[in-house]
Amino acid sequence: MRVWAIANQKGGVGKTTTTLALGRGLAMRGHRVLLVDLDPHASLTRAFGVATDPQPAGVLDLFDEQPPALASLARATEIENLSFIAAQTPLATLERRSATQPGLGLALSNALARGGHAWDFVLFDCPPTLGLLMVNALAAADHVIIPTQTEPLALHGLKGMCRTADMIQRSRHRVLPVSILPTLYDKRTRTGADTLKAMQDEYGERVWNDAIPNDTRICSVDALTRSSPAAQYPGRGLSAYRRALDWLLLTEARDTEQAA
Repeated sequence: MRVWAIANQKGGVGKTTTTLALGRGLAMRGHRVLLVDLDPHASLTRAFGVATDPQPAGVLDLFDEQPPALASLARATEIENLSFIAAQTPLATLERRSATQPGLGLALSNALARGGHAWDFVLFDCPPTLGLLMVNALAAADHVIIPTQTEPLALHGLKGMCRTADMIQRSRHRVLPVSILPTLYDKRTRTGADTLKAMQDEYGERVWNDAIPNDTRICSVDALTRSSPAAQYPGRGLSAYRRALDWLLLTEARDTEQAA
């Protein structure tokens, strides 16, 4: 089992789209994939057509004193090998609970230890805030993937997210690799090109040497959540995600070889 945290402390950078596109791509390659929606806004959950009122069973249940098994919360999708666990709005209340309920910081790690073996890949769609949910995801992750807009203000969020990943790496005493995925790129603008170059100059090999283009078709729910072969990789955006997935898998293989 490999655990990827799709995270950025800045909103609007394409975290949910990235989680869906990478998850779908892994599943289409035959891997058993679980997507976990950690954002109280529940965008990934809604993408699969799950209403948030009444609250569905989902991630919040994993923070109970006697949590259920992961498999009991996983929902199948139209896409073979791809399942997900829904988010609920009350996830936003977990910060208050953590003051009186010890051990919440490792709830996801513990859940994966009990039942994560059912999947080859688990992808966390993290909220855009540094709090209990993101810390849980980073503590459990084998790899952090940071989608980042190619615009100047996004570089500040990227720097903060890298600092957070370094902090979690030190606290858990094992390597936490970081890969940076440039998103929403418009090659026609000087700002986009300059920002992408600045990102690559500062972070080197941690940055993909390509970028996910700003493609409106990439936001199509049908393209990301349905099983139609025609929807597998329509348009420039999802074709770019396929190449990004190739890079991420090669990066993981290289890191594993170096650690051996």
